[in-house]
Amino acid sequence: MKEISELNLPDNIRYTEDHEWARLEGDKVRVGLDDYAQDQLGDIVFVELPQVGDTFKQGEEFATVESVKAVCECYLPVGGEIIAVNSALEESPELVNKSPYGDGWMVEVNPSDLSEMDSLMTNIACLEKLKGAE
Repeated sequence: MKEISELNLPDNIRYTEDHEWARLEGDKVRVGLDDYAQDQLGDIVFVELPQVGDTFKQGEEFATVESVKAVCECYLPVGGEIIAVNSALEESPELVNKSPYGDGWMVEVNPSDLSEMDSLMTNIACLEKLKGAE
């Protein structure tokens, strides 16, 4: 397991309390699991994603990730319609471990209310929360 100081928490990304991340890319939002979550889960062996066209409210469960240690639900950082899913995760779920903010992204969302991004934590706030949990 990584020390908190070793975690990769980019500053161009927003974070949820449950360790999902959201990055604004034009008018869409790309979503995945943050470095802390993938590190805590260990080797990820299965990812179940929604279908393109599915809609969710902010905070609703949209995916399930299974690792050698546990199964965890993932909650959408911003509400909206799923416009893309990372189908590479079906064959290579370990991408979430190897590249959580790159090739391991999970879904892209057409957000219904972009201001929901403002309710998410910055990398600094996320790091402070993790330090407080030690």
